[in-house]
Amino acid sequence: MTDCFDLFASDGTVLRDPNRPEPRYSLPRAIKNFRLLMKDKEDTSLVFKIYESLPSKQFMPRVKNLTLSQHGQYLRETEPNLPEILDNHAELRKTPKGSLAHAYCDFMETEGLTAAGLVAEADKLGRPKYDDLVQWFGDRSRDTHDLFHVLTGYGRDALGEQCVLLFTHGQSPTQGHLLIGYAGAANIKKMVWGSNAPVMGAVRQAKATGRGAARLIEQPIRELLKQPVDGVRSALNIPEPTQYRECHRIWREEGIDPYNLLASENTPQELASA
Repeated sequence: MTDCFDLFASDGTVLRDPNRPEPRYSLPRAIKNFRLLMKDKEDTSLVFKIYESLPSKQFMPRVKNLTLSQHGQYLRETEPNLPEILDNHAELRKTPKGSLAHAYCDFMETEGLTAAGLVAEADKLGRPKYDDLVQWFGDRSRDTHDLFHVLTGYGRDALGEQCVLLFTHGQSPTQGHLLIGYAGAANIKKMVWGSNAPVMGAVRQAKATGRGAARLIEQPIRELLKQPVDGVRSALNIPEPTQYRECHRIWREEGIDPYNLLASENTPQELASA
């Protein structure tokens, strides 16, 4: 990747800082951290460690193709810091009712989330930051996560999070998304053993949707926020999450709460007490 050190944007920002450590692929390390994550699902640092252990060979080409393009430079100039845009709900609420901005604000306020909060969680890991295009690309990928929830219709329940991971894989393939997404879905099936809900069908559909949709990271987010949310979904080719919603419908018929699987009557006792 040494050639990346000689590539610069028009404003002089280097594509990849030479001090940035080279990613090292290690499947054993990824599996070890995944097992730790299964024991402590609140430890988000383990998620980042899994991703770092399974770097994609296509990551740098994706960064290069976007950030060094004329469109990428436009995005960097107009949207250098997405959290400042996304957390300004007073401004976002000035858009017409039914806009993506209103749907986003509704989601974030209902869930008690902020874009800055996601940044703070990442900053807790203490990783060094670099003044390069890789940093901007990585930050933008992180900052669009909750927009994925809003646009796809996947909630923050256990299955919804796995679906967003597989949707993200469809957008930007990495083995980390595959490992966490599919293994997490398999764990959900164990939690609701005997249910007829198409859990694996839901995550497979999410992956296919991500692959078929326009890449959100490449879109002018500020402009999308002003538009009707249904129109944005149509323009980006994001269909209804039918399999995911079918899971929720079936679970409710079976007496299972999609947002609290372990507390459901049909959850096997040995799993509920694990």
